Amino acid sequence: MTNNAAIVELSQTANKFRSSIVLQADNKYIDVKSILGLFTTLVGGHAYELHVHGPDADEAKKELGEVFAKHSLNVTIVD
Repeated sequence: MTNNAAIVELSQTANKFRSSIVLQADNKYIDVKSILGLFTTLVGGHAYELHVHGPDADEAKKELGEVFAKHSLNVTIVD
């Protein structure tokens, strides 16, 4: 089941940053700034990897990590 609140919050949070923010689920890569991409990906109990690269990456990792944790989504933030 997809958590709509999590998807909206993740996308809104990601869009505050200039960095490239990509979520990896299995062999798929999804732009976290894309609500549609998240809808098709954040299903089930996958383990996700978050890849953030850019000028405000540290801040983005921190905020997005908090959103994932708040919604009990299993994510590893890759350095």
